[in-house]
Formats: sequence, structure tokens, C-alpha cells
Amino acid sequence: MLIDGGSSPSRGPANYGEYPIFMRRGQGSRLYDVDGNEYIDWMMGFGALPLGHADPEITQAIAEGAATGAHFATATEVEVEVAELLQQIVPNAEVVRFANTGTEAVMAVIRLARGVTGRPKIIKFEGHYHGWWDDVLVSSNPLPPGDPGLSGNPVKVSDSAGLNRRALDDTIVVPWNDLPALERAIQNHPGEIAVVVTEGVMANMGVIPPQPGYLEGLQSLTRRHGILSFLDETVTGFRIAPGGCQEYYKLKPDIVSFGKALGCGLPVAAFAGRADIMSALTGGGVLHYGTHNASRIGMFAARANLRKLTRDNGAAFRYIWGLADQLAGGITDLFRRTGTAAIVQRVGPMFQIMFTERDAIRDYREFCQHVDRRKYQRFSWKLFEYGIYTSPAATLHSIVTLAHSASDVEKTLAAMEKALPAVT
Repeated sequence: MLIDGGSSPSRGPANYGEYPIFMRRGQGSRLYDVDGNEYIDWMMGFGALPLGHADPEITQAIAEGAATGAHFATATEVEVEVAELLQQIVPNAEVVRFANTGTEAVMAVIRLARGVTGRPKIIKFEGHYHGWWDDVLVSSNPLPPGDPGLSGNPVKVSDSAGLNRRALDDTIVVPWNDLPALERAIQNHPGEIAVVVTEGVMANMGVIPPQPGYLEGLQSLTRRHGILSFLDETVTGFRIAPGGCQEYYKLKPDIVSFGKALGCGLPVAAFAGRADIMSALTGGGVLHYGTHNASRIGMFAARANLRKLTRDNGAAFRYIWGLADQLAGGITDLFRRTGTAAIVQRVGPMFQIMFTERDAIRDYREFCQHVDRRKYQRFSWKLFEYGIYTSPAATLHSIVTLAHSASDVEKTLAAMEKALPAVT
């Protein structure tokens, strides 16, 4: 009836083994499955729930929106209000356009970049995931060492069957955290590159932070060559700071996109940027349609979400950073005490455990070569037995939310100490 037991392969046997876990309800930091088992949830809907499950302010906002009309397909006041909030929070968000998913927003931005510059090519990075659109569905998944080719001349490896056979002709793949490699790629295609798209933190290989100065150098290179810089904050937006990686790393990209956490569980996405670029959307000059763009109920949820996250001068972010310090510090201490070859990599409340002999993982190729993904999966499966829910995929990550507590941290650390012997 359902392929892999659900509506996405990430929820099926590839990650969960013989059959997926079927969840029935969520409340705060907890998930409850159909058998009545309770879990502390650190995955939080792949990071789409910065306030946790069924936050009272979000549920009230959704009820208010639904009670006064779910969908108009017209301009709405709440749409304007959310756009104004984004302008206040996000640096460089001069003009805002709403979409439904991160993939849709990326598609629109790349079309916009090509339309504005008149150039055909894009640069994306190994290990970065920007949705399931053909043009960017390349070199996003782990491969055996050697398969990606030489770092100076990466092999483009399609992530899916069924792509348009010409889809990747104008996509240039470059190793991340390597400014000389990026500069070579730009020099090899003079006047052809419309946009460079990057995550602020590599979040499809666990959590890999940018090297100091890397994102600033990327931004400088694009400006020097008349290329648009596109910061995809589908994953990082409204998680590590109110203004995301733009704020945290003090960046000024030309265009930025958001998804996941913006709608706090509802399908809401957005892209924003310089007015002179975004104006190309006027009248459909660069076409971006969508019956459900700025869905009314989604806008009610997003408005309540942004208000809560930014209340008291961003107190929510100070709280989740502090709690993440406790959790990551506790896990690191556990590995030290038990002599386990593993590390915790994180940026603020985003974190992932990596079973590796190395002190740090700095890029896609190091992840593919040095991280034991199978061991992590077995560890996460064992944690299920102790009431701890994390993604079983080593390529993904966990997040600390406003719903989590110090008690959740203590229970999680105790469960990890019990589960660790099963995999070491």
C-alpha cells in the first residue's frame, strides 16, 4: 500500500531496518508510538520543530487560522506580517517570497539567478543536499572512498535514477571547505556561472562546520566574478540564531532560502534577498507560481513561531545553546570515560555523533572514509529500546529545541551509557 511503509525512503527500511517505527502523537519533547512507547525526541521532524511537538502557541495559531478560512489563494495580511518579521530578523532580506518546501525554494532561486545573470551554470558542493530537484541531485550521498574521484576534479555522481539526461550538464560540483578548489572551478568557467549555492553548515554529512574564513572567502570570490551567492538555510534557518548562519557567521549573501523550522511543522518555505535581484519575479518575468504559496494556516504558524523564537531578545537561542553544551559535553565525557572512538560535532543546538578515530571531520570525503555509519545506526536502534529517538542515519543530525529540558539531557546520557556496550 505504501512504498517502504511511508511516503519517504528516509522513514523506511534503509534507516530503520525491517520496518519503520509508527508514531501516533507528540507532546513537548516526547514522541509516542502506536504501541504506547514513549521517546525523548532529538530528531524533531528532521529539525522542523524548533519549539517541540504541539507547542501551545503554535496549536492556537493553527486553530485560529483554520477557523477563519484555510485557504484563499489571494494576498493576505498575515503573509505581509510574516514577511515583515523576516525582514527584521534576517540580514539582507530586502524582499521576501514564500513557497511550500525547501526544494521548491531552491528551484525558484536557481531559476531566478539564471534569469537575472543570463548565465547557465551553477556550483554546488559535495555532500550538500538542496532538495530532490534534478539540477542539484548530485554528489549528496556518501560513497566508497575513491568513487568521488580526485578532489581537484570531482566525479559528478547522480543521486537518483530518472533524472533528465542533460540535467547535470550545467552543474559544477566542487569540494566544500576548499577555497582554492572553488576558485579553480570559477576560473575554468569564466562568465558562465550564475550562482554558487552552499549550506552555512554541511548538514547532510552529520554536522560539519565551515572552516574559519571559508564562507567569507566564498562570498568574496562570487562578488569578484559577478556571480550570485545563494545561502541555503533550509536546515540551519531559525536553529542556530534568529538570523541563521547569516547572523552567526556575519554573512551577506545575495539570496537566502528557508524551510523546515520556519513553519514549525507545517510546509512553509521562503526565499529572500536583494531587491534588485528579487524584482525579476515581478509579473512572472522569472516565473514562480504556487497555489499554496504562503498557505494561510502555515503563515499563522510561522508568525507565532518567529514571535516566540525572537521574544526577550532571542532568549530561546541562549537556552538551547546552553542545553546543547550540557548534552554534547556529557556525550563527549561518556566517550572519554569508556574509551570509545567517537566524537560529537555540532554548531550550537545542531549535533551529530560520529564513530571515528579522527578528532574532527572536515568535509564530505573525510566523512565517507572515516565515519562508521553502520555502527552509528546500530547505536541509534539500541537507543530506541531505552526511549531515545534520534535519526538512525549517520548523515543526518539531532537538534536541541525549546521543548527539551535538563532532565531530558540526564535521561539521554544515562540511556547512551547503557546502549554503548552493544556497539563497542
